[in-house]
Amino acid sequence: MVMAIKPCVLLVFPVALLLLAGSSPAAAQLEVGYYSKTCPNVEAIVREEMEKITAAAPSLAGPLLRLHFHDCFVRGCDASVLLNSTEGNLAERDAKPNKSLRGFSSVDRVKAKLEAACPNTVSCADVLTLMARDAVVLAKGPFWPVALGRRDGSVSSATEAADQLPPANGDVPLLAKIFASKGLDLKDLVVLSGAHTLGTAHCPSYADRLYNFSSAYSADPTLDSEYADRLRTRCKSVDDKAMLSEMDPGSYKTFDTSYYRHVAKRRGLFQSDAALLADATTREYVQRIATGKFDDVFFEDFGESMIKMGNVGVLTGAQGEIRKKCYIVN
Repeated sequence: MVMAIKPCVLLVFPVALLLLAGSSPAAAQLEVGYYSKTCPNVEAIVREEMEKITAAAPSLAGPLLRLHFHDCFVRGCDASVLLNSTEGNLAERDAKPNKSLRGFSSVDRVKAKLEAACPNTVSCADVLTLMARDAVVLAKGPFWPVALGRRDGSVSSATEAADQLPPANGDVPLLAKIFASKGLDLKDLVVLSGAHTLGTAHCPSYADRLYNFSSAYSADPTLDSEYADRLRTRCKSVDDKAMLSEMDPGSYKTFDTSYYRHVAKRRGLFQSDAALLADATTREYVQRIATGKFDDVFFEDFGESMIKMGNVGVLTGAQGEIRKKCYIVN
């Protein structure tokens, strides 16, 4: 039996934005209610499984959102990040920036439920997009409508992932260039960085800010010194691969605006977080949201930026395929 959807913050967007936001004509072919005749309960099935998944492991909300990000930034939102490597091909999920991705088995679990209800109908790309939205909602974040109709890609390259994913140590000019290549602007950059309110990070992704930062500084001078000392107690060296740190300390399982308060205090975990204070446009946004008076603005902005990102490079119509299992092409 499908469970009722719990109340959540509902954001209403113009239909034109939903259907047309994106960097390709294919994005205009996505539509809310795409599966209304072929799999009418798709969203309820995904939500029911996501409620079970996040109830058992609340810390998975961040990783599932991250899976969607990492998918969309390489070949668009085509579920290529979910494909396993084969004998002749190293896939995206085995690229160095993706080594710490989690949540693959949860995607397989949701996909299996949908295959049982509606065989050969719902794409893995749509599954991942819906799971990312529900991960945010179930972590007390905003709801936004998801236009569906994506198809699954058949190519997955670790080299492309390593070249195209935004690096954790990137500055705003570099990150803005990467985002622009996906049809996303500077506002999307600072808004989507707010996803760092959820989840944890392994020590190697930020340890270079703590040790031997440069010839002039042992630690990154843009990092609050007290916070740096605290991080060193958890991250003993640049080679410490086991230890995790919360990206939004004290609130890493809840989607809220506290990430921006940490960044404003120079306590963002990554160099890419700290870099938001070095650009006038992104700094102004960080400082505004950090006041705690504009949570509703951030929630609405986040939904809009997620819609844009979810439309990047999508395959539609006769393109791609509908995978039966998300980790292997048909």
